[in-house]
Amino acid sequence: MAVALRQSCAVASVPTSRRVAVVVRASAGQINPSIRKSEEKVADIIKVANVPKPKAVFCRCWRADASKFPYCDGSHVKHNKETGDNVGPLVIDSTP
Repeated sequence: MAVALRQSCAVASVPTSRRVAVVVRASAGQINPSIRKSEEKVADIIKVANVPKPKAVFCRCWRADASKFPYCDGSHVKHNKETGDNVGPLVIDSTP
């Protein structure tokens, strides 16, 4: 069973042994309809303190391999070429 979540992704409940796994994937087409469209790729770096690793790169295109999600695996590059979108990762950086 899939349920539309906003316009850009779908949620499916998949029963497993005793738990329900929720799988979230973006639907086809552009993910970013209006944010900073004048930029080639929308990617943000946020400086923070007290994070366990010096840098973490998170997926915002919803196309990263399930074994790597929520971390970015570069899947947005193919998505952007196929759709003309400009979505990029969120980078959390704690280095001074």
